[in-house]
Amino acid sequence: MLLIQQNIAQSFHSPVVRVLLGAIAIALAYVFYKEVRKIPAKLFTLMITAFIDMVGLLMIIPLLPYYVKDLSGNGLTVWHFQIGVGTITGFIVTSYTVAQLLSAPLWGRFSDRVGRRPTLMIALAASGIAYLIFGFAHSLLLLFLSRIVQGAGGGTVGVIQAYVADSTEPKDRTRALGWLSATTNLGVVIGPVIGSFAVTLGTSNAFSGRSTISIGRAAPGILAAALCLINIIFAARYLTESRRVTSADTDPPARKSRQAIWRVISHSGEPASRLIWIYAIAIGAFQGTFAVLALFLNVRFQVTAQLIGYFFMYTGAISVFARVLLLGRMVDWLGEAKLSRLGLVLLAAGVVGMPLAGSLGTLALAVALIPLGTAFTFPCVTALLSRVVSQRERGLYMGMQQTYGGVTRAIAPVLYGRAFDTLGVSSPYYFSSAIILATIFLGFGLDKYARHEVAQPKTDAQPELIPEPLDPATETQLAAKAAAATEQES
Repeated sequence: MLLIQQNIAQSFHSPVVRVLLGAIAIALAYVFYKEVRKIPAKLFTLMITAFIDMVGLLMIIPLLPYYVKDLSGNGLTVWHFQIGVGTITGFIVTSYTVAQLLSAPLWGRFSDRVGRRPTLMIALAASGIAYLIFGFAHSLLLLFLSRIVQGAGGGTVGVIQAYVADSTEPKDRTRALGWLSATTNLGVVIGPVIGSFAVTLGTSNAFSGRSTISIGRAAPGILAAALCLINIIFAARYLTESRRVTSADTDPPARKSRQAIWRVISHSGEPASRLIWIYAIAIGAFQGTFAVLALFLNVRFQVTAQLIGYFFMYTGAISVFARVLLLGRMVDWLGEAKLSRLGLVLLAAGVVGMPLAGSLGTLALAVALIPLGTAFTFPCVTALLSRVVSQRERGLYMGMQQTYGGVTRAIAPVLYGRAFDTLGVSSPYYFSSAIILATIFLGFGLDKYARHEVAQPKTDAQPELIPEPLDPATETQLAAKAAAATEQES
């Protein structure tokens, strides 16, 4: 095992591997050049904003476990209880998701009322503050605080998804969400490498003196905050409002956030509720492993803070290719519901394959299945959700999807961190794979909402527009009006 770890660690320094990574980057640039001309201007501007934001976020996330380990040593003792590094990391990761899940419905409702653009601008400002706190954190408490601030401003994923839904027709939403995901995953490719470079630069001889360690810790946070400022300026100049005022805005007010959140539980058999559960359980089970990913790779394959960026670069590159080149074609072939189930199978296989890998080749093969699984699963589920809710409640339901996902992302890191410390370094990945696979059963019966519209000849009297399904509350209101009209006629 030690020989395998040494070979894998050394392979990251190999010129052949680095040339291969460079070739992947060039191929990605070419793919984006070909595809970017197909993207609407409004959506393209949002993609640039999301890309810069993701670069900053992924500069920080891979480094978080190493910062926790440096600040806590081998763990902490609280009231005679020993808390390991994995558990501490899980709690700090959970603090982000708890803040995010509490803020997501509020941001969704705020964007429904005020607009998507101002909501995103506020979130970007919160991210910049969080990055600065992270950069200068010299205690676990400040590290914890930085994640709370980041999470409170990061509950806007649903707002971004609502922006996409506002700007595209129902039949094009999965492809548009795939483009957006590809852009953010390009940020996943680049961000960790920049973060690792910032650590190296901060601790190099260029910053010699008594403040060397301090500068090394602060460098990624400072650089991420600078990118955030650039992003705010760009969004203020080029990002336009996507929310359209329609006749639905004159209808009675939509249900409140608390009512909608409870409806997912009390009416769990409804299409919107089932889609939210699929998204929440699967993404929580998968992303919860991020809390111990760096620790797992360090123990099994001797991956350090300077090398972790290459892991994310590899998975991000595959994700970009999958979402740009494969997702649209696969949706046309299978439909969103079937493709999401295929994605869940691939994701579960990739997660369980990581602890079973015994060489660089088998690890690379297992890891390659993960971005394919996420590319086929989550954009399809989100696109289906946008179909089964009304436009005036889209931000709310997209926010709720992130809220329930936040709950699972808050619980999973703590459980996985504890399992990492007590049951073995591989145990979180076995649990994650089993949970992901179980969500497939929630998706059966949703195929009718992913039906592909039959192409019809275009005429002046028959535009190619597909009405969106009504949400249950709107259907109830229309039924009541129809019943009243019938009584008057009789």
